[in-house]
Amino acid sequence: MIRKEMTISEILRRYPETLPVFERHHLDCYDCQLADFEQLEHGATVHKIDVESLLCELNCNIKK
Repeated sequence: MIRKEMTISEILRRYPETLPVFERHHLDCYDCQLADFEQLEHGATVHKIDVESLLCELNCNIKK
């Protein structure tokens, strides 16, 4: 399960199938040097994306 405290790179390493979700929201943070340190919540806030909606979408797209 993805949590808002996880870093963007951690999410993508564990759940590569979430990449299209990041792309749909124009969150190109995965290509940034800070992806190893930036938490999902911070990235969403900076890009003015509702973190709870993003979490829901990300978690709906992971393979269980």
